[in-house]
Amino acid sequence: MRLFTAIDIPADVKAALAALLDRLRPLADLRWTPLEKLHITTKFIGEWPEDRLDELKGALASVKASAPVDIVIRGLGRLPRVLYAAVEPNQALTALAAATERAVGGPAEDRTYRPHITLARTRKRVPHIDFELSTFGSFRTSSFALYLSASGKYTKLQEFPFTT
Repeated sequence: MRLFTAIDIPADVKAALAALLDRLRPLADLRWTPLEKLHITTKFIGEWPEDRLDELKGALASVKASAPVDIVIRGLGRLPRVLYAAVEPNQALTALAAATERAVGGPAEDRTYRPHITLARTRKRVPHIDFELSTFGSFRTSSFALYLSASGKYTKLQEFPFTT
C-alpha cells in the first residue's frame, strides 16, 4: 500500500485554487493536478504492509497538536519537475509534520519540511512563470488524514482530529 498523510483543503480555498489553475493552464504545457487531488502532504509514508495498517492508524491517532493549525497559501514555487502553490510554514504546521513523522517511525527525512500544494508536474523542467505574489487562500484545520494512493486515485482511509 502506498500511503501518505495530508491536510485536506476546504471547498472555498479549492475554488480559489481552481481560479488560479484556470489562469495558469494557458501559460505552460504541464500535467495539471485535478482539484479533487489537491492537498498539503504532512508525511509521505510510501509503501506500507497492509497487515500493519491498524498499527499505523493507532500511531497516527496519537498525534498531538496544541491548537488548530492556520494555513496560508501564498505565491508560486517550482522544483525541477513540479509547480506548486506555496504554503507559508509556521511552527504549528512544522510541529504537526514532525509529530506525524515520529508516529510513523522509520528513518527521519533528511530534508526540511516544505509545505506546498502540487499544482502540476512535467517530465521536462517547469518553465519560469511570472506571477504576482498573492494569497490564494487561508484556513484553519484541526485534523489531518491518512490517504492511499493507488491507480492514480487518492482514497481517504481515516481522518485524525488533533488530540491535546
